[in-house]
Amino acid sequence: TVLWKRCMDMNDRGLRNIIAALGGKAGGIPRETGFNITAASEIMAILCLSNDFEDLQQRIGNIYIGDTFEGKPVFARDLKAEGAMAVLLKDAIKPNLVQTLEGNPAIIHGGPFANIAQGTNSVLATRMGLSLADYVVTEAGFGADLGAEKFLNIKCRAAGLSPKAVVLVATIRALKYHGGKPLAELTKEDTGALKAGLPNLERHLKSLQSFGIPVVVALNNFTTDTDAERQLLMDHCASLGVPVELSDGWSDGGKGCAALAEAVAKAVSQCTATFNPTYQLEDSPRVKMEKICRTIYGAENVILSNKASRQLRRFESLGYGNLPICMAKTQKSLSDDEKKLGRPENFDIHIREFEIAAGAGFIVPIAGNILRMPGLPSSPASERISIDREGNISGLF
Repeated sequence: TVLWKRCMDMNDRGLRNIIAALGGKAGGIPRETGFNITAASEIMAILCLSNDFEDLQQRIGNIYIGDTFEGKPVFARDLKAEGAMAVLLKDAIKPNLVQTLEGNPAIIHGGPFANIAQGTNSVLATRMGLSLADYVVTEAGFGADLGAEKFLNIKCRAAGLSPKAVVLVATIRALKYHGGKPLAELTKEDTGALKAGLPNLERHLKSLQSFGIPVVVALNNFTTDTDAERQLLMDHCASLGVPVELSDGWSDGGKGCAALAEAVAKAVSQCTATFNPTYQLEDSPRVKMEKICRTIYGAENVILSNKASRQLRRFESLGYGNLPICMAKTQKSLSDDEKKLGRPENFDIHIREFEIAAGAGFIVPIAGNILRMPGLPSSPASERISIDREGNISGLF
């Protein structure tokens, strides 16, 4: 059997599940397989968690490919592939130094999505930043329930890092959407919808506070936000005892984030604790998932399909039960159903299947309808792109 999936950066629904090796004896054994998008690939995860060349090569060698006819596991090292794969990544493992529009240094390295992978940049990039600056800010996106959880429970645990503060980015538009406001009307003032969406912010704050380090709310300021809406959100944060500052970086650059930076620096100076992980590595995979789903999402139970149960038993029998958990879940809801907005309650998380990333060092439960190979939306941007006789292109923006 072969569990390893191919990877390609393409929105193609037809590649999610395919039949491969139809070329006769020389083409291999016909089997069901599929593709993952590159951001969900184990190679991306390994690149972002490796400490050096040797660690990179060892992790690649630990990739679980599949099983022999006798049921024995086959790893990349058994195929003698780890050396060549590591050489291909010799330059990719080096962090990329770029600069912002204002000439400030930024390191961009790695791109695993947080809804289908671990959602944070490389360990090497963060350590390099820490060796060069007094403060290092790392983005872990796709929602705090995904990016922040994995940043702390997977990356920081593996790298021996302990952040001194968490910045929760909020927007009035998103909170109005979680309060029931239609997408087409989010630019219109509606303090009622904003108030109805605040429980979503509260759930994220509660989840982040479980790690035991300070939390600061950054309110991304949009030109369509009104004074009444901004005041409502900031007053609500104040009532919760959580620092909040406006972020005007889009319009004013660094100057527009100065107050936010000062609030974060103050929170950092007051932090004397090491973060508390959501679960212990000694916990069973089932217990780890339950702790994530209850503490971070606010769920009641974790329900495994028959297929998922069989896969998990197999992974545990191979000795992978002590690995961290990397949930693959929609970023549009705290639940596994993107239609459940706001702060859903009394819901379960349904795990339909698992993937194993033995080289990266985590188990991937796939929840709900999330897919690790995306497809184009119902109205893709390509429908609006055109070129005229002079070669002028329209529809890109």
